[in-house]
Amino acid sequence: MDKDNLSVVLHAKGDLRLEQRPIPEPGPNDVLLQMHSVGICGSDVHYWQNGRIGDFVVKQPMILGHEASGRVVKVGSAVTHLKPGDRVAVEPGVPREVDEFVKSGHYNLSPSIFFCATPPDDGNLCRYYKHSASFCYKLPDNVTYEEGALIEPLSVGIHACRRAGVTLGSSVFVCGAGPIGLVSLLAAKAMGASQVIISDLSSDRLAKAKEIGADFLLPVKKEDSPQDLAKRVEGMLGCMPQICIECTGVQSSIQTAIYATRSGGVVVSVGLGAEMTTVPLLNAAVREVDIRGVFRYCNTWPVAISMLASKKVNVKPLVTHRFPLEHAVQAFETTRQGLGVKVMLKCDKNDQNP
Repeated sequence: MDKDNLSVVLHAKGDLRLEQRPIPEPGPNDVLLQMHSVGICGSDVHYWQNGRIGDFVVKQPMILGHEASGRVVKVGSAVTHLKPGDRVAVEPGVPREVDEFVKSGHYNLSPSIFFCATPPDDGNLCRYYKHSASFCYKLPDNVTYEEGALIEPLSVGIHACRRAGVTLGSSVFVCGAGPIGLVSLLAAKAMGASQVIISDLSSDRLAKAKEIGADFLLPVKKEDSPQDLAKRVEGMLGCMPQICIECTGVQSSIQTAIYATRSGGVVVSVGLGAEMTTVPLLNAAVREVDIRGVFRYCNTWPVAISMLASKKVNVKPLVTHRFPLEHAVQAFETTRQGLGVKVMLKCDKNDQNP
């Protein structure tokens, strides 16, 4: 087997290196994957720039990457549903124990969960990676590796829409047209939303939102007041939206989401910002606007694969930049600068295709 396991390793804040790591040996319930496509997430860049996200602190070298797909090259002795050669998408969160959250189907909330590229757990931005076979999902022939890697961010959008109760005929306001805002838009439309309005500071990102199916675009300026933006949302839709999916984590945007949502509606908080945020809670309370949190996702990979295979969802336009693994630092810098939408790293040196 190839001895090259080039890996993207974060040693400390601002210290990102390309280095060789040993190729792991799969345990009885694991598979060894030759990684193909791995997307760079905002959290990867945040760890690189800050060395931490909240209570998760980089204290030892950690391989980055958690939006991934690859090819099975070796299976553990107890694995029966996968074989060498299978193309798979990787769900990065794997429960370590069967606790109350796993039993109730909310394994994403398990405090002891393994999660790729969350300290101290290594991610999969490398040539070869070992993962639990139960959290590797075989890709249909008409779903590409890049689409498989994009199931991870798409899953955030699916989970957010489920938490919000998006259904046939829903009117939805998405705050923020970054990668998560865009996949929330895609998921909402696929799950039956009849009208989706999306906001952003960037005209380029709003143009991308229009390309992938947004019904209305709301350009935002930093000096806009939340109340005024809420009135503009109502004016564009002809009514206040039933659901708002807040994807920025910015205080003013969260305020806008609450003011804009119809009485009896739902605001889902997806974007992560400051630990303490001032919001018009009384306004939400007297209008019975529910505010619901989102933490990653659970039970989304099968439905995401079905969405992609049936062509109900098209994530391909989200990939705007591609780099070979050897150029990972340049790829991270491209993401840090906010260029394009999704930057994809190609880990298989013999196959740089989507």
